[in-house]
Amino acid sequence: MENKSIILNITELAIIGLAFGCTGPARSENKKQPVQKPNIVFVFADQLRYQSLGYAGDVKAKTPNLDRLASQSVSFTNAVSCCPVSAAFRASLLTGKYPSSTGMAVNELRINPNQKSIAHVLNENGYETGYIGKWHLWANGSDHLKMESSYIPPDKREYRLGFNGYWAAFNFNHQFYKGFYYEDDTVKHKINGFEPDVQTDMAIDFLKKSSAKDKPFCLFLSIGTPHDPWSKKNVPEEYYNRFRNVDFPLPVSWKDTPDPYMDRNTEPDKWLTNWKVNLPEMQRVYYAMTANLDYNIGRLMEAMDKLGLSDNTIFVFTSDHGEMFGAHGRVYKLTFYEEASRIPMLIRWPKEIPAGLKSDACFNTPDIMPTLLGLADLPVPAEVEGMNLSKQATGKKGAEPDAAFLQGMGHTYLWLDGFEWRAVRDKRYTFARYHVDGKELLFDNRKDPLQMNNLIQDPGYQLIAEKLRNLMAEKMKGLNDTFETCTWYRDHWTDGDRNIIAGARGKFKVIITGNQ
Repeated sequence: MENKSIILNITELAIIGLAFGCTGPARSENKKQPVQKPNIVFVFADQLRYQSLGYAGDVKAKTPNLDRLASQSVSFTNAVSCCPVSAAFRASLLTGKYPSSTGMAVNELRINPNQKSIAHVLNENGYETGYIGKWHLWANGSDHLKMESSYIPPDKREYRLGFNGYWAAFNFNHQFYKGFYYEDDTVKHKINGFEPDVQTDMAIDFLKKSSAKDKPFCLFLSIGTPHDPWSKKNVPEEYYNRFRNVDFPLPVSWKDTPDPYMDRNTEPDKWLTNWKVNLPEMQRVYYAMTANLDYNIGRLMEAMDKLGLSDNTIFVFTSDHGEMFGAHGRVYKLTFYEEASRIPMLIRWPKEIPAGLKSDACFNTPDIMPTLLGLADLPVPAEVEGMNLSKQATGKKGAEPDAAFLQGMGHTYLWLDGFEWRAVRDKRYTFARYHVDGKELLFDNRKDPLQMNNLIQDPGYQLIAEKLRNLMAEKMKGLNDTFETCTWYRDHWTDGDRNIIAGARGKFKVIITGNQ
């Protein structure tokens, strides 16, 4: 008993010593050095479809740097945009939630800031953050040239969703020789030159400054190309000349009558006199913009190499959605068809990700945030609805989604009913349903990659259709997605002035986030 008392007393003294910093003789050789967190460079294009890249098989594309990046990365070959339109994608990208939960039903809405974003998590874990380029989550109207539509003042900083470091952003602009951005003051910084080139200069400058600091950093670079307008005046001549004599025929699934489920550009005469006639030239500009985008990706990769950042930087390249270019009688985006919904998703991290890896996981926009946080060994907020696919990103086995769930909430930016749809896409099939008349579609993407044959009435596919129909219903139920009309979302999720106040899970409540 006496010996036991002595041991207890010594233990108590040790605890007291620790409390006052008396740790005894130093044993530095046994100290475990803190693991250095990876940097993150996240680059996303605008309206770049997966199919128009060299590494994806497009022989007309001139994308040697992206092809090289793909050879050094994991490529998620089934990646899709959960809602193939700009603002909805961006809200889901930054929060890890579906459009029904962010409330971003159409473009030109002001996001509700009471949501925890990836930037908030990074701030709380010692990261320096930066954001350059298009934001598209602030303006609650379509006059994007007004200062009020593009400038987020410091007293409204919460609408930057945690990006509290370097900020050089605007809400919306695709006149690439008339670029501009705002920082923390009201000065409208006009860009002299082609916007993506100058934005890349700014990103490289951020990398140089951040590499000299003793803390990890995360940079989001939102590049506006290859978004329309597709005119020769909106792209550098040297890039246009590469495609001047390239033939771009109409797609195999072209129709001389526009798809009645498309939300705009459905005037029959203009469909033939404008779109049918001009689509080849528009694609020349699109591919020229993509070639320039590729050039700037190469510049970023070279800068990271020279700065010694490549080995411990998670480098991501993706796009917010694709482009139809006349396929299925449609142009632009906002549909479940492959040309609009399928996007590139490359993640490079030489220390952890095997070069040239391919994953066929059903990777969706809400999965981006938890996957990046998983790779960086950072906590994933409980409200995130996507799945952490960091195991798949590193070549390991792990849980993954049965399918990607996609939501079309209505018109691209107007409160007009009749264009709503929902869809699921697994590793082989796409199943979709329109709200206006209940029409269903089923495509076998393996046998029919151009989605020319709707199998929904085929007796041999009824079990598959029922399986996907039930899976979609299950996904909707889990998100409280009641599949309403576009004007219903206006009346229930906004304040009437295009400011989001609610989503499918109810009204947003004020939250306090670290370093907001």
